[in-house]
Parts: sequence; C-alpha cells; structure tokens
Amino acid sequence: MLADTLSETLQHLENAAKDAHRPPPALLAVSKLQPASAVAELARAGQRAFGENYVQEAQAKIGELGGMDLEWHLIGHLQSNKADLAARLFDWVQTVDRHKLIGALSRNRPADRPPLSVLIQVNIDDEASKHGCRPEEIDALADAIAEAPNLRLRGLMAIPAPHEDAALRAAAFTRMQTLQQALATRHAGVDTLSMGMSGDFAQAIAHGATMVRIGTALFGARPAP
Repeated sequence: MLADTLSETLQHLENAAKDAHRPPPALLAVSKLQPASAVAELARAGQRAFGENYVQEAQAKIGELGGMDLEWHLIGHLQSNKADLAARLFDWVQTVDRHKLIGALSRNRPADRPPLSVLIQVNIDDEASKHGCRPEEIDALADAIAEAPNLRLRGLMAIPAPHEDAALRAAAFTRMQTLQQALATRHAGVDTLSMGMSGDFAQAIAHGATMVRIGTALFGARPAP
C-alpha cells in the first residue's frame, strides 16, 4: 500500500531531521513514469506535491488528476520549446539553468495563476552528463528571475554526483548550502534548497535541504519507459 510507504518515508525524513537538529524537509514525490492511478493513491493518502521529468507526460497526468488540487513540479531538463507549456502546467519549475528560459516562462505564465515558483538548477559537481548552471552564474540568473513579473525566485536545486565516498557527497551538499545562504542574503523570499533523493536524503537534510525528491522509496522500482 502506498499509504504505508508514504507514512514510513515521512517518518524517515522526520528522524533524519531530528538527528541533524533541523526542521523536517518538504517531501516531493517523484512520479516520473508512474501511472496517474499511483499518483492518485498517494494523493489520497495525503501527499500533495509531485515531481515530473517530462512536460508531455506531466500534461496527461495533470489533466487526468485536475480535480485533486495537487502541486506539480518540473524537475527534469526543460527544453526551450517546451517552456511555454511548462509555464501553463506547473506550479514550480526546479530546473532553470539559462537565461533563455526565464523570459519564456514569465511571458507564458497565465494571468489568472500565481507567479511560477522557480529554482535555479546548479551543476554542483561540474558533470558533463548533467544540466545546470555553474555556481558563478547563479547571481545573474537570480537577478533576472527576480525581475521577471510572473516568476517567484525560491532558491536552488542540485543533483550531486553519486560518489561512493560519503565525504565527497557531503562536500557537494555543503557547497550547495553555502550557495543557498549567499542567495538568501541577496534576495528576500528565497526559502528552498531542493536536494537529496531516496539514497542520500539524510545527508542532504544534514546539510540544509528544505525539500527532498523521493521516488523509489515511495513507489518502488521505476517501471521501464
């Protein structure tokens, strides 16, 4: 039962937060490749926020589950030609990493919707295989987002490299925490550091994560695409 795994996951997050002497983070349920029925089951158990990697897959689920008052986050790479649709569909976009997306998201945000919450994705370990801006690009992106009339800058997001060495993972989380603190001193309203997944959320929480993205621990092994 997904209700049971949700309860267990929330307890694990609470325990990790208690161990780190930090507030429990928000839980984002990563529903990539999961059917709408599984999302609905988890929603009925009390989970409200869901993360999707692909705009078109999310579009179908959002349409099917539109009456459940859920909060939808885009956590996958956003192609420029999908920014207009993403601006209309999502409540949050966590993967803004270049200026071209900022104008497109702001222009296409419906006037009857609240400002789109935005996180800047940082490629904290400078991995060629991952998207995200460089740390030194954060300030310019943040300034542009803050000036966009239909966007709300909320903070940073990262997917650190899955190093087997816990010290290397901790170093990446520490760098993200430092970047988040610096950003918050420059922009009022910055309140979210999205990092940590099923395998490393405890370490992320210990380094200041306010939102963790959990998929496998909630839904089980991801179905084949």
